[in-house]
Amino acid sequence: MSRKKVNLDKMIQTIEADAGETIPGLKQALQEAQEGLGRIHTPEQILVRQAREKTGMTQAEFADRIQTPVATLRDWEQGRFSPPGGVLCLFHLILKHPELSRELGPAT
Repeated sequence: MSRKKVNLDKMIQTIEADAGETIPGLKQALQEAQEGLGRIHTPEQILVRQAREKTGMTQAEFADRIQTPVATLRDWEQGRFSPPGGVLCLFHLILKHPELSRELGPAT
């Protein structure tokens, strides 16, 4: 079974135009998917991980800050489940304004 080659640059432009922002790692992920390598990451997974990394927190610290079990955060980052819409909105805000994370729940 042969795989159809697609114009990745055009696909990236379309996805990022739809998202309204540049998505780091998108090209590599699409190349890997096209070659049948690696895992495919959803936009939600990428958003969760980027928001957490932008704050400089570990999974445990970030989960505590957003008052969510660390297992749930891991499930979101690993793509087992998608976060609810309100949480996705929160992660978009944190990604653009990481300092907002200090205003959230009780960090330990």
